[in-house]
Amino acid sequence: MIKQILLLSFVSMFTINFVSAKAKIPFGKIDKIEIIADLPDTEKYAVSKDSKEYLDLARMHQEYNIAWIIPAWITQEPKLVLAKKDSDEYFELTNEQLDQIVSENKLNKENLLKLGLYTQYGGKLIILLIIGLIVYGIFSKDKPKKINPTNI
Repeated sequence: MIKQILLLSFVSMFTINFVSAKAKIPFGKIDKIEIIADLPDTEKYAVSKDSKEYLDLARMHQEYNIAWIIPAWITQEPKLVLAKKDSDEYFELTNEQLDQIVSENKLNKENLLKLGLYTQYGGKLIILLIIGLIVYGIFSKDKPKKINPTNI
């Protein structure tokens, strides 16, 4: 009997911790860096002298994000930077350096700065859809129907 009580109290101690754990949805401002143009692997775009890693042209912007996948709104307009692939490191450029890189590689600066449709509007549509479903759920309660009894 005592063994059963001890076992039961030991198991209940761990189940209480599992029950109290809550899933949290992360939200907040994050910096997004996307590689948008692959620059030639030359000494000019090397990370350091005699390095095998090269920089590419990337677009960086800051957005308010919900659950890492729903961009609610853009908090900082996009700008062009140099970045390594699969890394969070980036190097800011002056306007002269940026214009030189764009002209050397025959790129269109305006097209490079445009954000995708989902980044601009997708998150707002998802949020509006969720709010609409919540409002619809609140105001669409089933009303009791009047049923008249029939005599046979």
